[in-house]
Amino acid sequence: MKIAVASRSFSRHPVLRAELLAQHPAVTFNDAGLSLKGAELIAFLDGHDAAVTALETLDDSVFAALPGLTVIAKYGVGLDMLDLQAMRRRGIRLGWTGGVNKRSVTELVISFAIALLRHVPQGNLEVRDGQWRQLMGRHLSGRVVGIVGLGHIGQDLAPILRQAFDCTVLAHDIRAFPAFCACHDIEAVGLDELLQRSEVVTLHLPFDSSTRNILSAERLALMRADAILINAARGGLVDEATLKRMLIEGRLAGAAFDVFAGEPPTDLELLRLPNMLATPHIGGSAEEAVLAMGRSAIRGLGENAVPAPGTDAWSAAGLGTLSA
Repeated sequence: MKIAVASRSFSRHPVLRAELLAQHPAVTFNDAGLSLKGAELIAFLDGHDAAVTALETLDDSVFAALPGLTVIAKYGVGLDMLDLQAMRRRGIRLGWTGGVNKRSVTELVISFAIALLRHVPQGNLEVRDGQWRQLMGRHLSGRVVGIVGLGHIGQDLAPILRQAFDCTVLAHDIRAFPAFCACHDIEAVGLDELLQRSEVVTLHLPFDSSTRNILSAERLALMRADAILINAARGGLVDEATLKRMLIEGRLAGAAFDVFAGEPPTDLELLRLPNMLATPHIGGSAEEAVLAMGRSAIRGLGENAVPAPGTDAWSAAGLGTLSA
């Protein structure tokens, strides 16, 4: 089997390269470090039976140009860059495991929440600017936290918030998880109620037509003025222009975003606000998560299936649930 590794980070990871080559000697790596898309992506994948992809977009036009491509092994958990419906029509198999980076994202979300509640971004800026004043913050412990999307990451995060921080956890998802919620004392509520009650709101959704700007100006207005908003899921879920106005006007206490509608983001006014914490899409960028995602992709070259309704992959791509 001839394999093309389009992912730049996989291609430059020595352990993942060695482990892949030990199983599959015919591999073309993206050693040029190119961000492949469109015609360049098609040219790179041409002549290969399988591909390891990460952030590359593979739509029906790409699949149509590559009739010999039969397997896509996903490096990472996001599937919004793959046209699963086109893969199903063409019989292209997907090797993917959900949740392999969940603890990496969970820990980042917790660090975001603590940093914002304790005014770490603002304090850091002030000290570096020569100021020295104590900023009064709040504990994460005992807060009301709303989780929007109770998939792999949401279900990893919720018990930690309950057990380690004694938080009241609200959750919203299209699907019902009564056994999980009962086991971990989580209250399932509607989205509007979650936004109105939560002191911390964290998003864990795929991006598709149903979740685009799911936190619209109208929904953002429901949030408490002392609340913080965290998005370590996908860009495009939040009306970022309204978010900026609310942060400036004090109608929202803070926000931490690892993802943006356009990446890299260009609204420097938003990024430089003292109550805004921004990171460059690092949710899965922990050494342990990278190895787990890479090894999952390697397994996916041999363990795969054509995407179909009702599967975890179908749901993770936003084709039937809010959960990420």
